[in-house]
Amino acid sequence: MPSTHGLGAGQKNSGAEKGDFAGKLRSCIDQVDQTQQSSAGTIEDLLSGKSHDVLPTIAAVAKADMSFKLLIGVRNKVIEAYKQTMNMQI
Repeated sequence: MPSTHGLGAGQKNSGAEKGDFAGKLRSCIDQVDQTQQSSAGTIEDLLSGKSHDVLPTIAAVAKADMSFKLLIGVRNKVIEAYKQTMNMQI
């Protein structure tokens, strides 16, 4: 499955060191937020009449929706892993 946060297999994450989970998570959240804002901008342009082409707006909204759903899925998996870790008996 292709990466939706823009980092390829060989690219370095500029905002986080290797192994810095919190930094990588923050970077992904920021990218999803940027995608959401871009989507909102294309919607505003379409509604205000600056743009008459609907397809780029639909594509931007679909990309923002997919990235947000992926982020929610990752969040749910992290919460599930945390709960399982807390329920482990020592």
